[in-house]
Amino acid sequence: MRIRLAHSPDPDDAFMFYGLACGGVDAGPYEFEHVLEDIQTLNERAARGEYEVTAISIHAYPHVCDKYALTSCGSSMGDNYGPLVVAREPLELIELVGGKIAVPGLMTTAYLTLQLMLGENACDATVVMFDKIPEEVAQGKFDAGLIIHEGQLTYEKHGLHLVVDLGVWWHKRTGLPLPLGGNAIRRDLGDEHCRAITRIIRESIQYGLDHREEAVRHALQYGRGLDEQLADRFVGMYVNEWTLDYGDRGREAVRRLLSEGAAAGLVPEPGTIDFI
Repeated sequence: MRIRLAHSPDPDDAFMFYGLACGGVDAGPYEFEHVLEDIQTLNERAARGEYEVTAISIHAYPHVCDKYALTSCGSSMGDNYGPLVVAREPLELIELVGGKIAVPGLMTTAYLTLQLMLGENACDATVVMFDKIPEEVAQGKFDAGLIIHEGQLTYEKHGLHLVVDLGVWWHKRTGLPLPLGGNAIRRDLGDEHCRAITRIIRESIQYGLDHREEAVRHALQYGRGLDEQLADRFVGMYVNEWTLDYGDRGREAVRRLLSEGAAAGLVPEPGTIDFI
């Protein structure tokens, strides 16, 4: 049974699925086909139900919850850290209001959090491919940029200044981690397959954690501008105990983020959130 496993071409996702990619985990009756696309594209494709399993922004989940359930493993959680807003010059948070900000996608959780912080229409957001944002901000094309993935560790190379860490802002507000992304599995596979596939994905995550050095070397091929030490640090930020299972606190964080988004009119009300 072919299962398309869609995820971002990033070190944390590569690390997560190393066990499957290298054959270290038994795939059972499934043939996993790895599909690598940026998160904005994956969010759009999830809206059409294209892939059996896909990485997804938590922001996007209420738009696809009729087609997908969240797997209990595979989450990317920022526990008092997360996406960053950066600028060419030191700025105060209030100076972002009304500014032109490059964002990595309108359905990313980073953008939802930015809207919750600033207000729905408080900035002029323009979508830019995530790995181009630091460069374009440094060139003065935008007042600020919202950066995700490895840019969180490399933005200073572009001479940029941190304005706000959205994970820190969220933690101060709620005491919870910021649930950035997760894996979603298509409901029409049926409960038995959904649970079996989720179990295999969890085994792949555990395999990477148990074979960290090899898994980091594998992930490094997707680490734009990262050396092995930085790649290991980045992986540690987003592949950890939260990734093996959301846990009660992680599930609460997902519900809190989406309920606040729904209350602000930024996402549909998701109803009961299913975790396989």
